[in-house]
Amino acid sequence: MLERFPRFRAFRNFTTIAAVLAASVIYAVRSVVQPLESGDPTGSSPLGYTKSLVLFLAPLAALTWWFAQHRETTYQKRAFWRSIAILVPLGFALDLLFANTFFRFPNHGAVLGECTSPAGEPLAWSAASLLCIPARGGVVPVEEFVFYLSGFMVVLLAYIWADEYWLERYNLRDYENPALTEERLVRLQPSALILGVALTLLAFVAKWWFGGEGAGAFPGYAIFLIFFSIVPTAWLFPAARPCINWRAFSFTFFLILLVSLVWEATLALPYGWWGYREDQMMGIAVEAWFDLPLEAVVVWFAVTFTTVVIFEVVKLWQASGKSAKRAFLGRR
Repeated sequence: MLERFPRFRAFRNFTTIAAVLAASVIYAVRSVVQPLESGDPTGSSPLGYTKSLVLFLAPLAALTWWFAQHRETTYQKRAFWRSIAILVPLGFALDLLFANTFFRFPNHGAVLGECTSPAGEPLAWSAASLLCIPARGGVVPVEEFVFYLSGFMVVLLAYIWADEYWLERYNLRDYENPALTEERLVRLQPSALILGVALTLLAFVAKWWFGGEGAGAFPGYAIFLIFFSIVPTAWLFPAARPCINWRAFSFTFFLILLVSLVWEATLALPYGWWGYREDQMMGIAVEAWFDLPLEAVVVWFAVTFTTVVIFEVVKLWQASGKSAKRAFLGRR
């Protein structure tokens, strides 16, 4: 009988979200079996990285169950899978091409496979590293690929859930407006390239100013984020902006921010599940978060922004009824 009251349903949904997040955090935190008393994190959190993936897998299971139950979201389901087909390969490409350039995995006991030496350097693939993925410069823990797959899916499902249910009063179906699909969806504006060049120059200035002696002169991770996330998203943003439910976006962003503060700032960096190579960073770090690079904080926002923009643009493409080439690039 209480199911008929919307306020009860809202309370039930809130408590469900809180319970899933709390249980996930408790499980991840309990992977730490001894305090970090020295610079060597080995043994402090056996399979810590592996177990911590529950922070994404548990919400993913709950959101997937909701998504599967609602037949009225068929249109969104097609857009969801098409968006995932775009986003996940980008995450995989980062790992396959640049993981051993930008990142390091000093706690070789925090993952399933033998992917790094006791000194934290990447190993070449061998029979002992079956649970590691061959990549440029060595191997990468399979957990990295589970993270990108589940991470993008959680971000997008959280936005869809907030847009279609939790904050449905602010749901914007502007993609049903034919006027929004007349122009091409990718708008190669010079201002986006100018922004990219300006941010690149700032990254080099920051590297020169904050990087310290002998740190190298190439802020590779920042440049990767600029030209693989920020600039492409800026080309898509004008088309997506009228359709974004900004309240749903805010909910998703703060959810990811909460998970990231627990996952990366509280657990991963202090216990060496992964780290960042200083020579590839700008040199601006948050000391209170175990010298977390500024680039990592930018990722917390960029992943939500890029995911939502791509999803809304894919919905516009579906609504246009055009081929992908014509919808995104327009007529020649």
